[in-house]
Amino acid sequence: MAASLVDQLSALESAWRAALLAKDETALRELIHPDFKLVGVRPTGEPISVDLDAWVRALAAMEIVAVEFNVIEGVGTGDTLIGTVDACWKVRFMHQCIEERVLLTDVWVRAGDRWQVIRRHTSFVPSVSGADS
Repeated sequence: MAASLVDQLSALESAWRAALLAKDETALRELIHPDFKLVGVRPTGEPISVDLDAWVRALAAMEIVAVEFNVIEGVGTGDTLIGTVDACWKVRFMHQCIEERVLLTDVWVRAGDRWQVIRRHTSFVPSVSGADS
């Protein structure tokens, strides 16, 4: 059963990635619950909490260079799916190039006949410099 959940979550994450890359706000709003929050801690230690409208506004100001993800685990109960996602992205935002690797926890809820993400928790993975070869 876990493999089918990972497949289901991978399909949802793929749809989100496609809408993100296309900057398709209509598709994004179908995939993202109106009560969505992106929460986490920036690599600087600054906490973040962004609602759907703020996230969409930020997206409009970004140039997305690359987004890659791998759903590494999934659990579900009834109308809730939770996915653990290893993701990397590269964007240009406010004249800065940002390249990050993160571990995400996405919480999806069934809204009528479709799934929507209601929470995304971001844990930044520190880059390791001088790692042993």
